[in-house]
Amino acid sequence: MAQSKKTSAEVPIEALLREKRRFPPPKAFVKRALVHKPSIYAEAARNPVRFWESRARELTWFKPWKKALEWKPPYAKWFVGGKLNVAYNCLDRHVTTSRRTKAALIWEGEPGDTRTLTYWDLYREVKRFAAALKRHGVRKGDRITIYMPMVPEVAIAMLACTRIGAAHSVIFGGFSPESVRDRIHDADSKLVITADGGWRRGTIVPLKKNTDEALKECPGVGTVIVLKRTGQAIDMQHGRDIWWDDFVKGVPAECPVEPMDAEDLLYLLYTSGSTGKPKGIIHTTGGYLTGVTATHKWVFDIHEDDVYWCTADVGWVTGHSYVVYGPLANGATTVMYEGTPDFPDKDRFWRIVEKHGITICYTAPTAIRTFMRWGDQYPNRCDLSSLRLLGSVGEPINPEAWVWYWKVIGGGRCPVVDTWWQTETGHILITPLPGITVLKPGSATKAFPGIDAEVLDEQGKAAKSGYLVLRKPWPGMLRGIWGDPDRFVKQYWSKYDNIYFTGNGAKRDEDGYFWLLGRVDDVMNVSGHRVSTMEVESALVDHKSVAEAAVIGKPHEIKGQAIAAFVTVKSGVDGTPGLIDELKQHVSKKIGALARPDDIIFSAELPKTRSGKIMRRLLRDIAEGRALGDTTTLADPAVVAALKKQYEEE
Repeated sequence: MAQSKKTSAEVPIEALLREKRRFPPPKAFVKRALVHKPSIYAEAARNPVRFWESRARELTWFKPWKKALEWKPPYAKWFVGGKLNVAYNCLDRHVTTSRRTKAALIWEGEPGDTRTLTYWDLYREVKRFAAALKRHGVRKGDRITIYMPMVPEVAIAMLACTRIGAAHSVIFGGFSPESVRDRIHDADSKLVITADGGWRRGTIVPLKKNTDEALKECPGVGTVIVLKRTGQAIDMQHGRDIWWDDFVKGVPAECPVEPMDAEDLLYLLYTSGSTGKPKGIIHTTGGYLTGVTATHKWVFDIHEDDVYWCTADVGWVTGHSYVVYGPLANGATTVMYEGTPDFPDKDRFWRIVEKHGITICYTAPTAIRTFMRWGDQYPNRCDLSSLRLLGSVGEPINPEAWVWYWKVIGGGRCPVVDTWWQTETGHILITPLPGITVLKPGSATKAFPGIDAEVLDEQGKAAKSGYLVLRKPWPGMLRGIWGDPDRFVKQYWSKYDNIYFTGNGAKRDEDGYFWLLGRVDDVMNVSGHRVSTMEVESALVDHKSVAEAAVIGKPHEIKGQAIAAFVTVKSGVDGTPGLIDELKQHVSKKIGALARPDDIIFSAELPKTRSGKIMRRLLRDIAEGRALGDTTTLADPAVVAALKKQYEEE
């Protein structure tokens, strides 16, 4: 039994929401599914290490491992002594097969320009850029900062780094100069790869200008490689800046791969962090690639003829694992889109699905709820019949959003794989397997085979609701926080002995399915009951007039905390006092009077990070009348200012 190192009088997180709908896998899907035997769970549980060894053998290794797992809590090493290369597994091994002429990357720019790179094309360009980096003095172990739009060259740069053993630190193209500066400093990067700009909603994101601003305080950076994407005028600093085309000019497309130890550093990825210093999450080579390749293949049921689209930006871990490395290691066709889903119109995503014959679409709940708010008419304009599987990632998905996604986008024929994982975990950990899992809207269902997840109470005992933990190591797990081992131990390994604390609340139902309840930080304490924000939000979104909701707890002299809800209604609906009363009653009926909101504030938009997560911390600042905290990670800071003014006037 796990023993908690903390004592508390807190009661467990209450599990209030009840969801009875069930969606078994369609027979036609089961017939073709890669994984169709439920016995795989028991087989993996009997010997998880052997299970992961079997998955690792599907990769190409230059040297076999001597020991599959070395576990000295909280530090794990996977495939000890084994040697491989990520770029080799993503490219070289495919170009000697019929995949040589297969589309590896289908790209669409926001203005409508498109490019398709075959595996041979990508292989050639990666070798050329890798050779240019080596000629420039980049060596194994160096850290390279990549700050680019969603264009093919961002994947080329990532793969070129892995080819020569340099670690990349990709920074999302929407981040501010201050965020870029802090990440360059922490990683001690000497070289930055960027672009003149990128397109977003018809305007240019000034990436080079932001880079110049950041580098005023980064004297260690000696080279900036600049891709010409938008063509606007930019400043080029003599002796430091060089255009991408000039950097590779005259360089032969030949570059041998660097054999990497399984535990060599593959990349750093800084969590956007709503407060405090960003954390540089360390991911290594062999275990990470094993985890992303296996989960991509099984969770998305990848077949040779699939056209797969993960809508995430490569600046987030989802983009690393499920836009670039997982799909390419599996020899799949991966789609990349530069812009937003509402430019030039709100049907852009569905036009892309129709145009490229996409069969698998993996996107975020916040996007799905936004599509709901815009209305069915936009997807209904498009032919989505090519789709056969849908996926969700980023935060818990409300049951009503899940059903809308399944019905309107998937036509009621596509299983929905609702996945849970983190930047720190590297790859998907809790998820349906679409050929064998009976789906429940709002539940991420079961742990992936070989993953030992559990829900514990404050004392470390298994519970129906409480804290989500991982009891055994897994291949893609973070190996630390760059330059901060104490923070690594304190944040992830100090609540329970030798058990990874995810920071998420969760519940398990009678079938053992997991229901994510959001970050523990977002749990409200109402009259002695610990209520999840996610469940109240789901109850609100269940109402026919509501598209999206964000819930927070604010101080209350009697209850401890009262519930305040920020609600976005669907197009054509008016936010009236009558609707406020109706919504309060709806929540009471759906999950109980305990969860009835004291305040409901209608909002045209909710404050979100650029990765689409709702910033509840800022909503708490608004509700409690505090000065607003850091807003640099917001997609649109004006949303918060407008909300604050509205709240103060009510």
